[in-house]
This record gives sequence, structure tokens and C-alpha cells, in this order.
Amino acid sequence: MPAPALSRTTSATASPLVTPTAAGILHLGLGSFHRAHQAVYTAAALQSAGGDWGIIGVASRSRSIVDAMHAQDMLYSVATIAPGTTSLTIPGVHTDAFVGAEQPERVVAQIADPGIRIVTLTVTENGYSYSPATQRLDLDDDIVRSDLRGGAARSTIGQLARGLQARAAAGGAPISILSCDNLSSNGAHTEKLVREFLYELPGSEGADTLAFLDRAVSFPSSMVDRIVPSTTAELRTRVSTLLGARDDIPVPAEPFTMWAIEDRFAGGRPAWEAGGAVFTDEVGRYEQMKVRLLNGTHSLIAYLGALSGVGTIPEAIGLDGIESAARAVLRDEYEPSIEVPSGVDIRAYEAELFERWANSALGHRTSQVGTDGSVKLRQRIPEPALLALGKGEMPHLIALTVAGYLSCIAPLPGFDPGLHAAAMTDGARERLSGYAASARNGRELAQRVIGELHLFGDGLGSQDAFIARVGELVDIIQRRGVDAAIADAVSASQTSTSSLISAEELQP
Repeated sequence: MPAPALSRTTSATASPLVTPTAAGILHLGLGSFHRAHQAVYTAAALQSAGGDWGIIGVASRSRSIVDAMHAQDMLYSVATIAPGTTSLTIPGVHTDAFVGAEQPERVVAQIADPGIRIVTLTVTENGYSYSPATQRLDLDDDIVRSDLRGGAARSTIGQLARGLQARAAAGGAPISILSCDNLSSNGAHTEKLVREFLYELPGSEGADTLAFLDRAVSFPSSMVDRIVPSTTAELRTRVSTLLGARDDIPVPAEPFTMWAIEDRFAGGRPAWEAGGAVFTDEVGRYEQMKVRLLNGTHSLIAYLGALSGVGTIPEAIGLDGIESAARAVLRDEYEPSIEVPSGVDIRAYEAELFERWANSALGHRTSQVGTDGSVKLRQRIPEPALLALGKGEMPHLIALTVAGYLSCIAPLPGFDPGLHAAAMTDGARERLSGYAASARNGRELAQRVIGELHLFGDGLGSQDAFIARVGELVDIIQRRGVDAAIADAVSASQTSTSSLISAEELQP
């Protein structure tokens, strides 16, 4: 007999942690990460301190997750996976779910609802409708322009602005907008984009809402961290067996989890510290540490792994050359660019990173980590690279990261990066592939992408030596193989580091 579907009345080996009485949080971006991260912290908060902090989840476009949530009484399990063990948790914090693309007017209405006191977001870097070149609201975006003209808002920023506009008109109950995406200073950045949208409205239409933002809306910054791979059919089967009930939407996650939050909430907040969240004035430092040491190095591992023909991060970090490159880029090129948060043991943090990447039970895919590099790398590499270049040092491993990305997404004619690279999606792939098709060599490709397109910002776009080094490594990858490129970059990095140490030792 097949197992019964997971529900609040089904007998299962795990029970929902909480049953919220009312919703106080609207979450935009009802994906796996939110369900394995913010939802888990919120369940712990409700267990500890109670409160009307149930979550209404809004999926951007996909109906499958929403339908499954409704079919399972808003329940799903989080499978925390470590080598040899899988433990299940059912947060139980969601009170409703719907598809934002199908009901954009409801998104606006929920933001306006005074019962909603926090809007959280995991819509990815691509979901904020800003120009990477200017960091401002992208007024050339057709959806943004449509939202500004009126009607049902469809962009995330448009929905936030229109929702806050309706909230202000209804009396203006305090509310906080909490970005949980990998954007630098994500709270301030989100606020800036919302304000720019309101400034663009005709006449004085946005004036009252801007005044409302000044007095009753906060945009705290946060840093989130947990590796959450894609759900597989094998996981569904394993979870259903462990649970004794059929769960069609389990979420796999690693044991490690972190959430650093600026404690600046206009309308109150859950006791997220009960789940281990850190409330701090140093969110920027946590963000730098995560985006550069974890995410930056993760990108390097993903691109080199895909080019080496391996499908998962644990397989990739298990290759000696990739591990050496990862240790070198983390320690020699990313770490000098960060300020370590107070109380954090950076050596222990780095050691834990390698343990997380080596978690073979989790099986995080190189293609998933390498996706959307045109947006992700812009957040991760320019500042550390420019810092090194400003000191007269060449960041060889960051250059290798970019060369790996270009080789995966925009290979030169005649080079096949393999099926794992082909599985990476990227909004810039078509344009970059056009450049690659007519480029005679890696230097020409790098010059077009970095120097002319400024894919990684204006600063790196003017660094001729860096562009040349990227081009050189592209050629090595595509003519002699990825192992040769790794050896070249690691050797050059070690030579540079040794020279720097020698020079320091000579100082009086």
C-alpha cells in the first residue's frame, strides 16, 4: 500500500514544529533555499517565543511548488544530510502559498495588509531589476517600464513599491523589507531601488509613499548561508521511507546554516536568535566573508570541476589540483580583501568550508553553482581583484575563475567544455557566445567581455594586465586542458606569494 501524503493529520515519524495562528511575514521567492533557511529559523522562533509570524509564500512563476504545498497542508520536510546520516524536520510555518505571476495584485494587497509586518525576499540577484553597470533601477527593462505605467506590478521592485504605496494610503502600519539575497548591502540596495521606482512615478504620485518610507519602513541588511542542492527523485523516495508518509517537495540541505541580520525592524520581528541567527552591526563583514570566501571560491570549484568532467562539488574538490587552487584563491586573494567579523575564528571558518564542499552525501552540482555567473561573479571578484592589482599583485586564481567561467559559458570555436558546463544557464550566454564565435584567441575574447562589455564592472575593464592574464588562461584551458591552466595559475600564485614574503622579510 502506498504511503499516505504528508499532512497535519497523517501519522509520520516527524511532526510539524509549529502550527501558526496567523501570518506576519510575506515571503517573495518560495524556492528551496527559503524553505530550508528562513522557514526553519522562523519555526524555531515560534517554538521559543510564539507570535503571529506565520509565512505566506509567494512563488515567482512555478505552480508546482504551490500546488504541492496546498496538497500537503502547507507542510514539507527539510532533509539535513551529512555523510552517513539524514535527519528530517517539518517546519510547518507556512499558512498559505500562491503564484505571484498569476496573482500580482494579491502580492501588492498582501504588502498593504497591516497584519504583514515583514516582507522577506529570496528572488536571486537577477530578481531586483537593476543594471549591473550602474547599480540603479533598470529603466530599460520592459517589465519595470510597464510597472511604472500602472496596472498589476510584475517586477519584484515594482510590487514592493506599489505594495508600500497601498500600505501608506491605508494608514501606513510599520513594516520591514528584508532581502536575503547575495547582493552587497542588500538592505540599502533594495531600499535604493524602491525609492528610485517611486521617484520615477509621474508628478507627485510617489511623494506620500517616500514620506512613509522615511517614518515607518526599514530595510535591514542580512547575510544568509546554507548549501541547498536541487531535490532529486532519489531524495523524495528516501525521505518518504524515513517519514512514513509521501512528501513530494522535500528540501535537502547541509548541516551548516548561518544568518546574520541587522536588528532594525520597524514592526517587530520573530525571535530568530532562537534558531541561531546572529543580530549584529557587522552584517557587511559577514557578507564579505561569505560572498568572497565561500561563494567566490565555490565558483572557481564549479567551473574547474565542470571543465574536468565532474558533476558535483565534492567530486571537484576531491581533485588535488582544484583543491590546491581553492586553497590558494581563498587564502591569498580573497582573505586579504575582507574584514573578519568580531568573534569569528577565520581559520576554523575556512576549515569548515572545505568540510562543507567535501560533503559527498549532499551532491551539490557544479552546473547549479556555476549558473548565472554573469551576475554572481560581479558580486564576488571585482573588489578583491582590484585590491590585489592596486598593490601590484596579479590575482592569478581570480583570473582563473573568470577564464573557467568564459570557457564554460562562451567557449572558443572547436572547444567542447562538456555536458556539465552546457547545463549551466546564464542570461549572458547568447551574447558572450557571439563574442567567442568571432574571437581569434582567449585574449581577444577576454578583451571584448571584460574590457569592452565591462561584464565585471568598469574597474576591471580598464585593467589590461588582468585581461591579458584571463585571456592567457582561457587559451591554456582550451588548448592544453584545465589541469595545465590550474598548474600554471597555482604556480604563478605561489611565486608571487613567495616574492611578497621575501620582500616583507627584507623590510627593516
